[in-house]
Amino acid sequence: MLTAFDKRLLNIIQTDLPFESRPFAVLAARLGTEESIVIERLKFLKEQGFIRRIGPFFDSSKLGYIATLVALEVEPYYIPQVAAVINSEYGVTHNYERDGIFNIWFTLFSHNIEAQTDVLGKISNLSGVVRLINLPATQKFKVSVQFTL
Repeated sequence: MLTAFDKRLLNIIQTDLPFESRPFAVLAARLGTEESIVIERLKFLKEQGFIRRIGPFFDSSKLGYIATLVALEVEPYYIPQVAAVINSEYGVTHNYERDGIFNIWFTLFSHNIEAQTDVLGKISNLSGVVRLINLPATQKFKVSVQFTL
């Protein structure tokens, strides 16, 4: 169960996490509590699945990255093993199992086309991978979602 404090904390960190050496101390002052309480509640919220990650979003193309969306057809028995390999790859930001023929979808950010090709080649050669479709980003759409609690 989320407390009123948890809701206030979650509302703030979605869009206003301070860019400071001790951001949780700044949040604590704003919320009228101690830094250790903020850290403790954030750990709890992460463990309970309310928070997936805390961190900044960068404009990947300005940092020199290329992006792609990848659809995989994977034999059902191999899905856990294939997903584990995908999740271990640097540059994978999202990885989801879906219903349908293409049952794993993930995004990959790479420094260059060669690095992207290497990762996709490794994944396409995994046991159980039937087919891989590479859908390179041609236009960026930024969806900003904030959940007011």
